[in-house]
Amino acid sequence: MSEMAEAIRQLIQEKGYSEDSVKQTIEKALKAAYKRTYGTDENAIVKFEDDMSDVYIYSRKVVVDGVYDPVREYELEDAKKLSEDLEEGDEIDLLEDPKSFDRSAVSTGKQTAHQGLNETFKDSLYNEYKDKIGEIIIGYYQRERNGNIYVDLGNAGRLEGVLPVKYQSKLEFYEKNDRIKALIVDIKKTSTGLQLILSRSDPKLVSSILEKEVPEIADGTVEIVKIVRDAGYRTKIAVSTKREEVDPVGACVGLKGIRIQNVIRELLNEKIDVLRWDPDPVEFIKNALSPAQVGRVLITDADKRQALAIVEESQFSLAIGRQGQNVRLANRLCDWNIDVKTIEQAEEMDLSQFSTVQNAHALFNDEEVEESYDEITTVAELPGVDAEVAELLKANGIEEIQDFVEAYDENRINIEGVSKEALDTINDLINQNVEFVEEGAEETEAQQESNDAAEEETEAQEGEASEEEEEYFCPECGAKITLDTKVCPNCGIELEFAEDEE
Repeated sequence: MSEMAEAIRQLIQEKGYSEDSVKQTIEKALKAAYKRTYGTDENAIVKFEDDMSDVYIYSRKVVVDGVYDPVREYELEDAKKLSEDLEEGDEIDLLEDPKSFDRSAVSTGKQTAHQGLNETFKDSLYNEYKDKIGEIIIGYYQRERNGNIYVDLGNAGRLEGVLPVKYQSKLEFYEKNDRIKALIVDIKKTSTGLQLILSRSDPKLVSSILEKEVPEIADGTVEIVKIVRDAGYRTKIAVSTKREEVDPVGACVGLKGIRIQNVIRELLNEKIDVLRWDPDPVEFIKNALSPAQVGRVLITDADKRQALAIVEESQFSLAIGRQGQNVRLANRLCDWNIDVKTIEQAEEMDLSQFSTVQNAHALFNDEEVEESYDEITTVAELPGVDAEVAELLKANGIEEIQDFVEAYDENRINIEGVSKEALDTINDLINQNVEFVEEGAEETEAQQESNDAAEEETEAQEGEASEEEEEYFCPECGAKITLDTKVCPNCGIELEFAEDEE
C-alpha cells in the first residue's frame, strides 16, 4: 500500500485537498472496488493510519460453525486459529488485499476515486470563491467562442473565467494574453469544472476600482451613493459625505485629476462624471446633468417624478448628450424623468401652473418678472422640504419663513432632531423659491404713483392758469382788450379772434 500512501501525500500536500475530503474519496473508491468483487460493501471497513501514511480495507465477518455466506461469515475453526478467544457469533475484521480484487473492480475503484476527487475539488473551490462574488479578479485573455471570452485566471487550469457577451464593455477588444480586470458576479459548477462568471459592465466594477484609488471611500469618509453606466461610453457617480470640511467630488478626482484618471485607464478611457449627491431633487438633477450648466430645474409632477431642466442654447446638446446618453444616465441616477428645454422652448410653454416658476427668459437675464405665482409664507410650503423637520420647527415656534430666516441668520435654532445640514437645506430651498420684498416697498410704490398723478394734475392746472392770465392788445392802436371785445373802445376798429393753425 506504499503507492497508495504516496498518492495520499500528493493529494494533500501538492494538490491542496483537505485531509477529510481525501479520506472520504479513498474510502468510497475502495468500497466501490470491494462491492464490484463481492457484490456488497455493507461489511467493508476502511481504516487509515493516524498520520495518513497508509490505508487498509477489511471484511467484517461473523464467526459461525458452518459457513453459508463466505462474504459475511467466517468458519469457527479458522477463527480459532487466529485467536482462541473467538467464539461463535463474534465479529472479526479480516484484512483484504486490493490487488486480489477483479480487474474490473480496480477500474471501478479508480473511476469512483476520480469522480470523487473532482467533486471534492469543485466543492472546495466553490466554497473558496462563493464569498468572493462582488470582488475584482485579474486574468488574461485565453480564447473567444460565440462572443464569450474565456479568461485564464492563473491557477493551473483549476478554475476558468468566462466573460459573457452581455457583461462585456461595448468598446473593449482583446487579443491573446491581454490583461483583463473584471468583477466576479457568479460562480457555476459545470461538467468540466467550475466557472467564474465575470463582468466588465457592472457599476460595482467602477466602485471597487474607485475604492482602491480613493482612501476616503475605503475608510467611509466619502460614500458612493449611486453609480450608473453606459459601459464603454460614460459613467456617472454620485458621492456624498457627512463631514463639512471634506469635498467628496474633489477627493474622488484627486490632485490634478490623478485619482479619477487611474480609474479611467482601468475602464479603457470611458468618460466618468463625478458629482455631488444632494437631498434636494432640484439641485441633484442640476448636478446629474453635468458637464452641462443648467439654469433652472422645475418639478412638473412630484408624484410621477417628472422635472423640466432649462438650459441655454449653447448647453442644450451637452445636456442631452450623444444620442440622448447624458440625460438618459441622469434619469437613471436621479430616478426622475427629466425633460430638457432651451430658454426659447421654455418660453413657448405654459409654466404658470408651477408655484415657483418665473418667466424662463428672466431666469437668465435678471429681467423683471411679470408672471404671478403662488406666495410661499411657511416652511412647510417649500417644495421638497422634509415634512418631519418642518413639523419640528413649527412645534418650536418657527413656522413662518420670515421667522426661520431671522433665526437662521442669528444662528439661534437649536432643536433636538434637526441637524445643521437640515437647516442649511431649508435655507437653500428658501433662496431658490422665495423672493423677499422689503417692508413698505409696495406702499412706497403706490405713493410714488400718487405723487406722479398729483404732479400731472398740477401741471395741467398751471397750464390753464397761464392761459387765463394771458393779456391781449388792439393791433391798431395798442389799447388793452379782452377775448370778448368786438370793437376796440379806443380807435373803434372791429376785432375778430382766430386760433393759430400751428
